[in-house]
Amino acid sequence: MEYVDSEAALQEARVLPQKKPVRRKLKLVRYVWFNRYLYLMLVPALVYYLIFHYIPMYGAVVAFKEFSITKGILGSDWAGMKHFEYLFSQDKFWQVIKNTVIISLYRLTFGFPAPIIAALLLNEVRVKVFKQTIQTIIYLPHFISWVILGGILINLLSTDSGIVNNLIKLFGGTPIGFLSDESYFRSTLVFSMIWKEFGWNTIIYMAALAGISPHLYEAAVIDGANRFQRLVHLTIPLIRSTIVLILILRLGGIMEAGFEQIFVLYHPGVYRVSDIIDTYVYRIGLTDGRFSLAAAVGLFKSLINFTLLVLANWLSRKMGEQGVY
Repeated sequence: MEYVDSEAALQEARVLPQKKPVRRKLKLVRYVWFNRYLYLMLVPALVYYLIFHYIPMYGAVVAFKEFSITKGILGSDWAGMKHFEYLFSQDKFWQVIKNTVIISLYRLTFGFPAPIIAALLLNEVRVKVFKQTIQTIIYLPHFISWVILGGILINLLSTDSGIVNNLIKLFGGTPIGFLSDESYFRSTLVFSMIWKEFGWNTIIYMAALAGISPHLYEAAVIDGANRFQRLVHLTIPLIRSTIVLILILRLGGIMEAGFEQIFVLYHPGVYRVSDIIDTYVYRIGLTDGRFSLAAAVGLFKSLINFTLLVLANWLSRKMGEQGVY
């Protein structure tokens, strides 16, 4: 009898590990079916990324080929690392990398804190109408295209007839070449970028601030904390995870210095300080027709961005934050 019981127990022990994956699959199927409408809403976004981001990734092979339009991507001859070796031997390429990194660091250093500060200030406003008015005003520039905004900046900052330089001359000063002088061009780029986008970027932080329980502020007031102490010891720590997440994503795009803005505003006179990877790819790829070389530059940029994203995420998790993944 004991032998039979032992055999039955052994048989059950063998079957249980097989049942567990089946149970997990059934549980997963039930969960997906219960949330089917939410997953259905994801389908358009998934299709978009599949068609326009993942399927075209096979085109990265162009960077390793002598691409010919008549032969196509798969039919073109292999070139190996030829295009990368050529790029790394060009002083112009390293100048472009330098410009991209410098402009991106300027944008990160001065542009990243701006929406956080704006959101914290708006969060302290108690007059609802005034708060909504300010939010609307600072959001509006985001909806202006860089083509239109470029024309506005030229009218404002032109050396000859710009409104700003006319005011400078009116007070006896010397006109400043905001868009023509290499020493001012990068600062003009960063300032105009912040003015255009910081209001829109406050939406994320305003949403994070809205998720903070009012009871925490009430408890802090009872404990005698003033407004500044509540800001430093309560508000900022509670939105720190959001700040870290956005910072990781920004670091992952450090090689993106703003193609549209620079393409609209730059000219040969300021190429030395404004020519970035994207504008360089545009010229050698679309203008000169050197598609393989342009693909090599783009692939190199993507690898750098990917490496920085993984490194930033790893550091954030080491510091106790959740990270992107």
